[in-house]
Amino acid sequence: MTAIHLMPRAGLACLALALFFTNAYAAATDYRFELVEPEIAEGPEAIVAVRLIDERTKEPPVSGAIIFATRLDMAPEGMEAMTTAAEAMPSTEPGVYRFRTDLGMEGGWRFKLAAKLQREAETVQGELLLKAIP
Repeated sequence: MTAIHLMPRAGLACLALALFFTNAYAAATDYRFELVEPEIAEGPEAIVAVRLIDERTKEPPVSGAIIFATRLDMAPEGMEAMTTAAEAMPSTEPGVYRFRTDLGMEGGWRFKLAAKLQREAETVQGELLLKAIP
């Protein structure tokens, strides 16, 4: 074969490799956060635990995420301005992220999270609804 005949094949091989590696990584929308428990006892030492799930595989929960933004407010009750801090705590199991907070009032709370994952250029975001119970 001459070099002229090899060029189209080499070009196709490069294109195939490029497409393979482009599709090898997930998009941020392929992940979702879920509450471990949707109802949490109200109080100053409440623990909110969430899992990060890869929607393509469904299991196991994704470990190693860097959660860099959280917001916990009472938007479900029409009180979005009522917020409380969420302090990250050590995890007790892989893929579960725990936060200590002060759920000072029973009712509906919204927990918003933003995280970065290794090999993922986009930010993974989630919005979860939980209920503080007496």
